[in-house]
Amino acid sequence: MADASRKITTEPPAPAMAIPFAAPAQPKRRRRSRRWVLVSLMLVLVAGGWYGWKNWYADAPAEAVVTEAVERGDLENSVTAAGLLSPIKDVDVGAQVSGQLKSVKVEIGDVVSEGDLIAEIDSASIETQIEINEAELANLKAQMIDKSAQVVLRQANLTRQRALVAGNSAAQSALDEAVAALATAQASVESLEAQIRKQEAQLKDSRISLGYTKIYAPMSGTIVNIAAKEGQTLNANQSAPTIVTMADLSTMTVEAEVSEADVGRLRVGMEAYFTLLGQPGKRYTGTLRQIQPTPQTENNVVLYYALFDVPNPEGTLMMNMTAQVFFVQDAARDVLTVPVAALGKDDGKDSAEVTVVAASGGRETRTVVTGIRNRVRVEVKSGLSEGDAVVVGSGSSTTASSRTRSSNRRGMQPPMF
Repeated sequence: MADASRKITTEPPAPAMAIPFAAPAQPKRRRRSRRWVLVSLMLVLVAGGWYGWKNWYADAPAEAVVTEAVERGDLENSVTAAGLLSPIKDVDVGAQVSGQLKSVKVEIGDVVSEGDLIAEIDSASIETQIEINEAELANLKAQMIDKSAQVVLRQANLTRQRALVAGNSAAQSALDEAVAALATAQASVESLEAQIRKQEAQLKDSRISLGYTKIYAPMSGTIVNIAAKEGQTLNANQSAPTIVTMADLSTMTVEAEVSEADVGRLRVGMEAYFTLLGQPGKRYTGTLRQIQPTPQTENNVVLYYALFDVPNPEGTLMMNMTAQVFFVQDAARDVLTVPVAALGKDDGKDSAEVTVVAASGGRETRTVVTGIRNRVRVEVKSGLSEGDAVVVGSGSSTTASSRTRSSNRRGMQPPMF
């Protein structure tokens, strides 16, 4: 029994001796595996951070260029302005005598010729005045007959008194009285003559006024306004009341408002044209005929009026239409043009540098001879061919995505992976 128990107690120590040697190896393997996991996790974080930074914060996309082909077309350098259309000639037709407007013979839009009857004023009072003047004139002429007879009588009496005085048959005083009587009679005749001339003038004026009761067109044109109505009483004593307004619409005048910065570029005789809002593709051409020296100031802006005329045979141009006006300084037809943005080194005169992109993608800088230019395009006289691709600006192939990322950056935080 003692031996059996001793064997039992002595057998367990053998495996117990192996445990101290195996136990230290297991923790080392665990620590190494944990390091690899941490290292792998850090690599993933770094890679994710780099990817996120590249896609969200990198602002250096690959450079790209914007090109445009050299085109052939028309080019002009012009001064632009806004203007209004008005008739080349218009007139207010008014009444020269007072009275009731009896009738108006026209309507707005009627085309009349010079001398056509437009309106008529009641002439009854003027006709009455003519009768009064005629009667007064007749009375004065009758008095003239009497006074003329008195002159003849006084002249005969004077002759007789002179003969009597010469024969000492009458006193000198009788002769003096005869001389005075003749002078008085002659003065009366002269006074009546003056009154007759005055009355004749008044009668003539009344007859002229009678003619003014019928109002005729002073020119050929179109009735554009009627200011008075039938039955209205017109008072012409202080001012001539307007009955109708006539305008010659066969030719229209463009009144363009040009700023003080541009008016110095205008010259009388230069080509001008305008377009209308309703007809943007149609040009109406003319020649600048006048630059009015007196400006108008609107909201502290100094504007000068430049005028030119255009024919209007079809009557399509109406009063007060708004016109977009162009005064042409220089023009070229069927020439090669490029955008102004394509010019690199530019002396502002007749030469500049442009960058041309070949079909292979290579770039070449060329010196070109330029012609007229405006704010958008410039004429190329030599150095380029039609269809050449010129660089007009630089951009990025990822511009759209960059804008999207920028928008996302403003709206939320970027992802880490």
